[in-house]
Amino acid sequence: MVKIGMIGGSSFDDPDFLTDVKTVKKGTPFGPLSSDLIIGKYGDIEVVIIPRHGKGHRIRPSAVNYRANVWAMKEMGVTHIIATSACGSLREEIEPGHLVFPDQFIDRTRTRPSTFHEGDQVVHIAMADPFCEQLRQILAESAAAERVTHHPNGTVVTIEGPRFSTRAESKMFRMWGGDIVNMSTVPEVVLAREAGICYALAAMSTDYDCWHHSEEPVTWEMIVATMNKNVENVKKVFFQALPRITFEECSCRTAVETALV
Repeated sequence: MVKIGMIGGSSFDDPDFLTDVKTVKKGTPFGPLSSDLIIGKYGDIEVVIIPRHGKGHRIRPSAVNYRANVWAMKEMGVTHIIATSACGSLREEIEPGHLVFPDQFIDRTRTRPSTFHEGDQVVHIAMADPFCEQLRQILAESAAAERVTHHPNGTVVTIEGPRFSTRAESKMFRMWGGDIVNMSTVPEVVLAREAGICYALAAMSTDYDCWHHSEEPVTWEMIVATMNKNVENVKKVFFQALPRITFEECSCRTAVETALV
């Protein structure tokens, strides 16, 4: 049976689209979650929400307990995670307000635990194609059906934060082939793969980062303003996508079986 997890960034922790809503406190072997779980239904589909940065965006990106959040999703029986994130655009054609459904990432984080397996257990998880292709395609098709401007693939660069990039870094990420930049996708996507959960990202372009000389340097106020405008588009995509998600065979759910040493 399909159960959808949503890990939301800023401006996407309001469960007003769910029925039978309740909150659940849950502990994990990896410590506390970012927030109590929000559980409800969209039609007949069970949905579990975790605000990634806590209520009111009180947890900086590097301090998010990604392991606890994803572990709780697994314990709750979640089969698919749809994540949202604000991002800076590294490409002229990805304008503020556009959605991007990445198929690759570049990891520029440095301090975050990125595996559940420690001590005498090692896991070399395959990450050649880090996002669930089936789920990503469903999101892109749903955006097209709703006529929401989007980019069906791309490479997201995840930086440590909480500071924004320098202009030199932003230009470097473009040279590397990055299309968008954020602070939250890694290690979340890696942990989902270890947990056997299909994972896809709906990234919301909020600005042109700082490579774009015709634009003002990015500020938090700029991000929030664009996010608030774009949340309704993201919800439209989700409402289209949720009934299309089925529990089909997927390599995301079995990848860890051949990764254990």
